[in-house]
Amino acid sequence: MRIDIAAVGRLRKGPEAAMVADYLDRFAKTGRSLGLPPITLHEVEDKRGGGMAAEAELLARAVPPGAALVMMDERGEQPTSPDFARRLAGWRDGARDVCFVIGGADGLDPALRARADWQISLGRMVWPHMLVRVMLAEQLYRAATILAGLPYHRA
Repeated sequence: MRIDIAAVGRLRKGPEAAMVADYLDRFAKTGRSLGLPPITLHEVEDKRGGGMAAEAELLARAVPPGAALVMMDERGEQPTSPDFARRLAGWRDGARDVCFVIGGADGLDPALRARADWQISLGRMVWPHMLVRVMLAEQLYRAATILAGLPYHRA
């Protein structure tokens, strides 16, 4: 199994980058004993200004062939953290790769979004795409702790 995050934009040094790195490191340590691999982050940038369609093409190239495609999108389902953990465990148990996709400031191209196996919203509010990385990384770590039976998730 592989777990990837494909995201538009480069996360510069700063608090968001530090938080993403911290949560992905925590995930790698917690997930190792659960059969969850470290997460690979792929950052893409459309330097030509082609908009969502150009970003979609770059994101599509970053997705491993055959991976379950999970779009972070405001119109998606709003799973609970335990539901998210169960879904992650299902991909692990089925030995299926998964790629989480985060669009840019304008969101995801409808053609790419239509290819999604699952669309997730982190709430009814819209979040800056750089914060979505932090929140996704934290939820992945939280999912690993739920699967490991650790007390991090207090619900």
